[in-house]
Amino acid sequence: MLRLPAVLTHAQASSCLRDLAQTLNAEPGAAVLDASALTTFDSSALAVLLELQRVGTRLGKSLEVLGLPAQLVALATLYGVQSLLGAGAVPAPVDARAAS
Repeated sequence: MLRLPAVLTHAQASSCLRDLAQTLNAEPGAAVLDASALTTFDSSALAVLLELQRVGTRLGKSLEVLGLPAQLVALATLYGVQSLLGAGAVPAPVDARAAS
């Protein structure tokens, strides 16, 4: 399983993409990307996710994205790219205690 780091901003985007693309290439088939650790991000996180989808397509592999922070899903929706993140782009569950 691929995992996004806790912090993914412009400063980390290139190295994160490189590492995740190598891992995706090594996956034997369909891959799952766990984004649940992601807490600090900017629009570069979307760029990384979209490029990983393109890499997966070139490799003939599907990439399911799970646990996206709700704020990142909202950003993707605002930019009109949520559907490009894949059908599995599921936001992380909201902690009811944190909302209170």
